Formats: sequence, C-alpha cells, structure tokens
Amino acid sequence: MLALANTAAKAASQRLTAGMATVAPRIGDTKVQMSPLEKDSYINYQRIEDNLAIVRKRLNRPLTLSEKILYGHLDDPHNQDITRGVSYLKLRPDRVACQDATAQMALLQFMSAGMPTTAVPTTVHCDHLIEAQVGGVKDLARAIDINKEVYDFLATATAKYGIGFWKPGSGIIHQIILENYAFPGGLMIGTDSHTPNAGGLGMIACGVGGADAVDVMADIPWELKCPKVIGVNLTGKIGGWTTPKDVILKVAGILTVKGGTGAIVEYKGSGVESLSCTGMATICNMGAEIGATTSLFPYNHRMERYLAATKRQSIADYAKAFQHNLQADQHAEYDQVIDINLSELEPHINGPFTPDLATPISKFAEEVKKNNWPSELKVGLIGSCTNSSYEDMSRSASIAREAAAHGLEVKSKFTITPGSEQVRATIERDGQIAAFEDVGGVVLANACGPCIGQWDRQDVKKGEVNSIITSYNRNFTGRNDANPATHAFVASPDIVTAMTFAGDLTFNPLTDSLTGSDGKPFKFSGPTGNELPPKGYDPGQDTFQAPPADRSAVNVAVDPKSDRLQLLEPFKPWDGKQPENLPILIKVQGKCTTDHISAGGPWLKYRGHLQNISQNCLIGAINSANGEANKIQNQETGKWGGVPQVAAEYREKGIKWVVIGDHNYGEGSSREHAALEPRYLGGLAIIVRSFARIHETNLKKQGMLALTFADPADYDKIQPTDRVDIHGLESFAPGKNLTLIAKHEDGSHDTISLAHTFNEGQIEWFKAGSALNLMASKSKN
Repeated sequence: MLALANTAAKAASQRLTAGMATVAPRIGDTKVQMSPLEKDSYINYQRIEDNLAIVRKRLNRPLTLSEKILYGHLDDPHNQDITRGVSYLKLRPDRVACQDATAQMALLQFMSAGMPTTAVPTTVHCDHLIEAQVGGVKDLARAIDINKEVYDFLATATAKYGIGFWKPGSGIIHQIILENYAFPGGLMIGTDSHTPNAGGLGMIACGVGGADAVDVMADIPWELKCPKVIGVNLTGKIGGWTTPKDVILKVAGILTVKGGTGAIVEYKGSGVESLSCTGMATICNMGAEIGATTSLFPYNHRMERYLAATKRQSIADYAKAFQHNLQADQHAEYDQVIDINLSELEPHINGPFTPDLATPISKFAEEVKKNNWPSELKVGLIGSCTNSSYEDMSRSASIAREAAAHGLEVKSKFTITPGSEQVRATIERDGQIAAFEDVGGVVLANACGPCIGQWDRQDVKKGEVNSIITSYNRNFTGRNDANPATHAFVASPDIVTAMTFAGDLTFNPLTDSLTGSDGKPFKFSGPTGNELPPKGYDPGQDTFQAPPADRSAVNVAVDPKSDRLQLLEPFKPWDGKQPENLPILIKVQGKCTTDHISAGGPWLKYRGHLQNISQNCLIGAINSANGEANKIQNQETGKWGGVPQVAAEYREKGIKWVVIGDHNYGEGSSREHAALEPRYLGGLAIIVRSFARIHETNLKKQGMLALTFADPADYDKIQPTDRVDIHGLESFAPGKNLTLIAKHEDGSHDTISLAHTFNEGQIEWFKAGSALNLMASKSKN
C-alpha cells in the first residue's frame, strides 16, 4: 500500500514538472526568518493572505493598509466582529518587546503563569535605568553597578524562558527593534508607548501594558478595540531644514494630544517617497503623543534599502513579493484625512509643557517674546528613540562642523544620545562623534537618559525657570529633569543643534546670522547628511544574549530581601458586593499623565517592587480641593497627608476608594505601574471624563473599574469630600451603564450615569481580580 502511494506521488510530481498541471505558488511556500537572530521563527505572510481572503468576502470593501495588517492577524477571521471604533479584535501578534523598567513586572507576571517558554519571540532591552551624568562610558559603568540585581534578574529570567536579552549599553529598545526585528506587515506589541517606531518599516507596533504582553507571551490572543483609521496624505518633497520630525510636529498640532485616540494614523501619498526609513520611524514614534494606537507607512524602496543595510535583504525581497498587502487598496475609506504638502512645510518647534503646541519656526521668536518664555537656551539635547538614526546624527554633525569652521563652540550645554551601539560605533568611525565633541558636545550612553527623566541635571536648581530644547518626543512638565519650571521644547535634531550655537530660542537658523571668531557674520547652510552609512554599519560591541540551548539548569535571581524586586501576590477577586460609602481618594484637577500617576526618574529603580514603587502613586496629580500635589485629606480621620499614605491607611482598614479624573486621564507612557499601584493600594474605580487608550486597558487588566462620566459635565458635580455608591455591578454587562450616587457633606446627593467600555471577557477580569488571576485559574483547569 505504501509503495503504491509513493508511486502515485512520484507520478504526480512528474506531471507537474512536465507542465501537465500547475499549482499556484503560495506566499507561505517561502520561508524567511523573522530576524537573523532567531533561527526558528519565520514571517507568516500566509496567515495574512488567508485571513484577508475571508475578511474581504465578509466586508466587501477596499481595505486600508492598517486594516490589512490587523485583520491579517485575527485569531478567528470567520467569526470576529469587525466594526471600526466599536468591536474588540482578538489578535495574534508576531512578537513582544519589553524595556527593562517594564520588563521586570512583565516577567514577574509571566513567571506566575507557570509556562516554560514564551509562545512568541520576545526580547528584553536594558535602556531605561541608565542615568545621564557625565558621559556615556562612566554613566554606563555606574548603572551596571547600581542596577546589578535587576540586570541579573532580567538576564536569568530571559535565559530561563527563551527570551532574547539586550544588555545595558545595547541601545534604546525601539532603535534595536528597527535594526533587528521589525518587518513589513508584522504585528508587534511592546511595553513602551513609543513601540510604534517600528511603523517606519511598515509594521503595526503598539505600546501596551505588561499584562497585555504577558497574555501574548502566554499564547492568549491580544485584545484591541478595532481602531479607526486617520489618513495623512503627504504630497511634495521634503528638503532643506525641514525634516520628517516636522511632519509629526505639524500633525501633533492638528490632532492635539488626544486627537489620535482610538485610531491608527496611516501615512500615504507621493510625498512618502522623499522620506527615509528612519525618518518614517521618527514620525511613527512620536505618533504616541497624539494618543494614536499606532502609526505606519506602506512598504517602499526606502524600507528596502534600510533592510538591506541591516543585513535583512531576504526580508526585503519577501516583502516586495507581498507588496499588494503592504499598501492600502485603491479607494480605501478613512475616518479622517489630513493633507500636508512637504514642499511647503516649515520646521516646527512644539511646546512648552505639551507636545501639541506647534509653532512654525518663522513665528517662534515672536511666540517666545509674547508668552515671556525664557529665551536663554540652557541645554540642547539630541538623540533618543525618536531621532538617533545615522541620518539624524550626520545632519547634525554637518551643522557642528560648519560652526567649528567659523571658530564657534556651543553656547548652551549640548548632549548627544546615540540610539544604539551600532549607531554609536558607526558615527564614531565616521567622525560625527568627533565633530560633536570638538564644539563642546557630550556624548551620553546608548540609552533613554534625559528623555525619560534619567538625567542628573546640575546646571539649574529645582524651581529655577529656564528653557531647554530637545529632539525627543515628550515634554510634559518635569518630564526631562524633574523641574516643573523647565520650559521644554521639541524640534528636529537640526534645529536643536543650530540653536545651541546661538544659546537663544529666538534664533532662527534659516534666516538669522551668527558671528564667527573672526568677527564676521555667517548663516548656516542647509544641513546635509547620509540616509545610510556609505561604509555600512559598524556593529560595535556584541551586547546580545541569546537564550541557551539547555535552559533547565537556569535559576531566576530574586533575593527575598531585595528592595528592588518582589515576587507578586495575586489580587483578591471582587467580593460580589455593591460598593457603598466609598471615599474619594483624590479628585484630580486638569492633566494627569502616567508620569503624574507613577513618576519616573528616581522611581524607575523600583519597577520590579510593587510595594516600594506604590509610594509614588498619584504624587504628581493636582488635588482639586487645594490646587496642590500630594496633599489630600483622609476622610476617616480628617488629617492631611500624601496620596500613597492616605490610600494605604484606607486599605489597612479594609476601605475601598475611588479616584475622580479629568479628560484624557493616563496619557503618556504606557507604564502599567500607573494601574498596578492604585490596585495594590486598595482602589476600586477610576472615574474620569475620558481615558487615554493604553491606561484604560491597563486598569482593566489589573481588575480596576475604569469608568467615564456619561455626561462629562458631571465631573463638576463631584466634591472631593463626597462618599459614593456604585450601583449596577450585580448585572455588569457590555454597553450597560452603571450608576454613581455622590453623597455630599450637606446631606444632598447627585445620581450620575457612568459609562464603560468593558466587554464580556474584561468583565471576567474584574470579577476574577485581574486578567492574570483569570489566566492562572484557566491554566490550572
């Protein structure tokens, strides 16, 4: 029988070879590694092809690029409800990436799930815990010493569970991803809000909380509210002083910090061809500042060139064969369309205190004077995950060389942060670092540094009013240096570099002159640079640790006495009772980002220790009762104290509490600690006018009630001294509002309708006490 089958198979093969019959080739017949560093993981274009065949029949309409990639990763394309802005999609991402600050909690949670290895390729990147002080080499050595137990934990945990580990000094997570792991048409989640950087290589990459990452690592579909799609149509050609950074600075000014919430921003049009791959990554990276789910570009030859330069030509060839699904269909419909002519786009400067206050450079000096912003520029900072490519560095170096040729050094302090060890080694070889240092620049470690508040700034005192300008992405109050009086502005590396030679914010390098050492005035020429290094990339030091072949003998390092790492205890499930007479911990007034809820900077060292880091919970939020931060009244005792202290006092007495918040609560970094901490301290509900997307999901994951006022004006009815009841949890259901009874001190009360976006699965998270609790209980069964 077997011989007969073999004969039949051989005959069939001969007929095919002879051309008597043909079988259409499948994209999946070709096997291409997802990354040169992962030999057994392959790009799954066939899944996208098969899923889209089903989805196209169901929807019967043209699809945007983002829809193609998202729906191509559906867990169940046959039965998945697909309605933009309404449905919750269950998706199967290709990979997960974690930075060291968030990886600690993600790995601690994954360890609780009891699985031997991650279900999808996963990497951990050490970039957040390196404080900028004096320069790259010394700062890195100091960080490795101070953070040894955290790095040891991450190194052993990644080795144990089959995860790639990028050691301190490797570079910033998003640059490493772009260089090694991002690929067109892929779907990735990362525990950092600037994960969308990978959109520069045509990948849908979304920032999430650690709990979402744990789901995917544990082979559970990732849930995402079906995004709307904002199209940005680019025409013309970029050039001169205008850079890709100016595109997103302009878009931020149009959409504001919440205009992209619930949407993917999809760039298209003829102007895309004038942008480099790393320039597209810059635009996608800072899309996080408008609240977008992610941003991305269609596959083109600029991406192909970058893939080839980073030793991934096979991926470039594969993507080219799949290009019909790596661009939008003709006549695809968008929920909103923005048109930008790159030929007419001016360089922009955004800020201070918010990344969406956009000013063209031709009007910026006028705005500085009108608003009485400090015009003296204290520090200019270039680099970060947003702008640290070879192209960025080479253009800035051209400005530095021109200034040096006129005998100038910088008037402001000037720091440079390479995005990766590969970029650092390459710009050292090609002379850019020397160009920066020759004019007084200081090269920092390959890490996030001042961009996330890891900056031991000594040139001004806290509270001293001053101005800095960066090529970073975020400039919230106190973000970079923990000084609320620092006016932080965001611009391209070109503008930042040029301004450091003037030392003045009113200087416009496009029109104004400086005086050289010879006493003669000169104007800067337009910046010049190379999209890619002409001699190729120098990889620099090898800083990657692959998982060992035999992981059985690896022991994860966690000291029970550590003040930086702490194994997790599961949260208690909902007790089934109707919440009554709950105190309001704090009624937050105005902007409340995740930096306000869970501060970064010196607190980063406690990211793996929930008890210790909870001492920063909401210490930056402004109390509407007194206009002050971290000063609230204990409704049980009448005494005033810090937010974490009062919350802990309630918890010790078994009293649950709620927080009242304003619009876009939880915008900013994706840090899940901003959700873990209120839960750990005994909170039951966060009730706000509106949420930032990631934070709302993070709260749900931890078993918190994330609720919004059905009428946002009802926020004003709540008094900080109210006690509240929440009715309707006994029949908690999708689309069914809950009711808040706000009982005032004078004996009166208000009945307020509360909306929510919980679906059935998320309601089960709440009832179980957290998503992790539910996952663990199912794995036991």
